[in-house]
Amino acid sequence: MTRPSLPALAGQLGAGHFIRVLNFHSTPTDSAAELERELIRHAELFSPVTLDDLDRYVDSGRWHHDRPGLIPVFYEGFRNGITVAAPLLDALGLTGWFAIPTGFIDCDTDHQEAFARSHWIRLAAEDQHGGRIAMSWDEVAALSERHVIMAHTARHEGYETVHTAEDLEREVAEPKRRIDAVTGRPTPGFVWLHGTSWGNRELHDRAVREAGYRYVFSNTMIHRIG
Repeated sequence: MTRPSLPALAGQLGAGHFIRVLNFHSTPTDSAAELERELIRHAELFSPVTLDDLDRYVDSGRWHHDRPGLIPVFYEGFRNGITVAAPLLDALGLTGWFAIPTGFIDCDTDHQEAFARSHWIRLAAEDQHGGRIAMSWDEVAALSERHVIMAHTARHEGYETVHTAEDLEREVAEPKRRIDAVTGRPTPGFVWLHGTSWGNRELHDRAVREAGYRYVFSNTMIHRIG
């Protein structure tokens, strides 16, 4: 986990970088205290970033809070995002951004561990003993009332394994429709496995744009589409 440094923060602000993104994957129970300390440190220095905040900043080029923004992103749709991460975010007044592979959420409980192991989803020790690992769709819907839900493909795929029109429909377009239907609002962001950035291949960029996403989150930036 990353400890914010005041000199580093001052340098980032001077360069015009007003939003810090923290990436998390599984947040198991045995790391809850460490996660809490991490989030408390950041909550002292940063403002939460809602979707409206991000839209306003990108559209205007001006940051409207007195502190830089923080976007904690939680990947893969682990159930412990609900049981561990979300309560901490709520207590600290932070907005979490949850990137979920819809196929993992769809997967029957008995097969979730096998799905994870065969789709580049790393499991914490507590998730290797059977039982439910992923959020349910009801939990996704509840989470979306206060936090932001993004699509992380259907089967946790990278763009290098998605080639055909059928692949793009399954991994890019359909996840947005599923999440839109569950949350009752347009899904704003899309994330490829490995955090591949916008602009690598027009085929994939076009599919993301035509699906109706507004943002691509990558390892190096948040890219506004359009």
